[in-house]
Amino acid sequence: MNYLEALNWRYSVKKFDGRKISSEKLNNILEAGRLSVSSLGLQPYHLLVVGNNEMLQKLIPAFYNPSQISTCSHLVVLVSKTKINKSYVDGYFGHIINERGVTLEQLSAFRNNINSFIESYSAKELESWSEKQNYIVLGSMIMAAAQEQVDTCPMEGFKSEILDDLLNIDKEKEKIAVVLALGYRAEDDIFQNFKKVRKPYDKFIKFF
Repeated sequence: MNYLEALNWRYSVKKFDGRKISSEKLNNILEAGRLSVSSLGLQPYHLLVVGNNEMLQKLIPAFYNPSQISTCSHLVVLVSKTKINKSYVDGYFGHIINERGVTLEQLSAFRNNINSFIESYSAKELESWSEKQNYIVLGSMIMAAAQEQVDTCPMEGFKSEILDDLLNIDKEKEKIAVVLALGYRAEDDIFQNFKKVRKPYDKFIKFF
């Protein structure tokens, strides 16, 4: 499928059939998330991947609609940093230096830009900015999954206090932004038979 066919094929699955995704397909989807667009390249997030059936069962009480969790292959949890501090930025630049073989002096203008950005926002604004970055990653993984013909369902309907404890989230430094269930649609999930409904082209796009 090309990407438009893949987007027409996908829908938010309400019930999976329990089959496991191959390691290759899973890794491709996760790699799409890793390579996703990130503002300033800072990637203020990381992923937790739950594929163990026993652990998935433990997570069920944390969700308002548990049907996807109880039947999916894997659950990808997107965890957002709530604090962007000097230590994190130092680590980011250390990684660039190692990967590109450059010096910190060569990156000084970029570093100043990032420092100015961070200093111009309040802690709450930076937390909001960081959380929004997770949704770019989410979109990249959904697109990749569709092209791999792996079904998905993004979810925000969870009880943070339960999920945080089960996944050992450090609530002082991070929060769960959104989760993505992966798997294969069940034959009796009636939503796969519904026509996709989106705004018509002329209502969605306006050219200037």
